[in-house]
Amino acid sequence: MKVNTQSVNFNADGSLINFVQNRLNKLELFYDKVISSDVYMKVQKTSGKENKIVEIQVNIPKDRFIVKKQCKSFEAAVDSACNSLERKLIKRKEKMRLQV
Repeated sequence: MKVNTQSVNFNADGSLINFVQNRLNKLELFYDKVISSDVYMKVQKTSGKENKIVEIQVNIPKDRFIVKKQCKSFEAAVDSACNSLERKLIKRKEKMRLQV
């Protein structure tokens, strides 16, 4: 799957980008028709600790899913967003199975 990663207000290091790529590749276990995904990572300038925002858009045929999460670290936000996407992809797969 093709993963486009963009970081806003900071420079993402290689290990963070590899983590995002590996975590999103696991989504193909739940729905094999994933075309691509776009990941936007932002650092919000606030005094709070949960200032890391991750927005993931997953493109599948005829539809797309968008999930936005805010956590203390990018890894936790990506993990939480991917868990939500896994549930959405499983629901889509069940719906497709029932239609056939």
